[in-house]
Amino acid sequence: MNSNVMDQAAARVTTLAAKVCPKAPPGAAQPVQDIQGYVLWGVGILFFLGIIVGIGGVVGGRVFAMPHASKVSMIGIVVVFVAVIGYLVLPGVLTAMMGQGCI
Repeated sequence: MNSNVMDQAAARVTTLAAKVCPKAPPGAAQPVQDIQGYVLWGVGILFFLGIIVGIGGVVGGRVFAMPHASKVSMIGIVVVFVAVIGYLVLPGVLTAMMGQGCI
């Protein structure tokens, strides 16, 4: 009997939570957009720096006859490209799985 009451309470909480839509407080939209913009630029700069450092490592490895440095730098460049692809693809995958709007 006690578990039945708990199941009903859990069902009510779930139903209530499904009706609640998160809403930002008034005036919060602009600061949130500013922060998202800064993060977007920061991530883009990090991707660019990763490519530049990788290319520098490949060139340095070739110039100083250090094949391991060149190999590791090539792996670093590939990792940056995989991260860029993930950065572009994963938000769409999450949106498809989670849906939009209220939970």
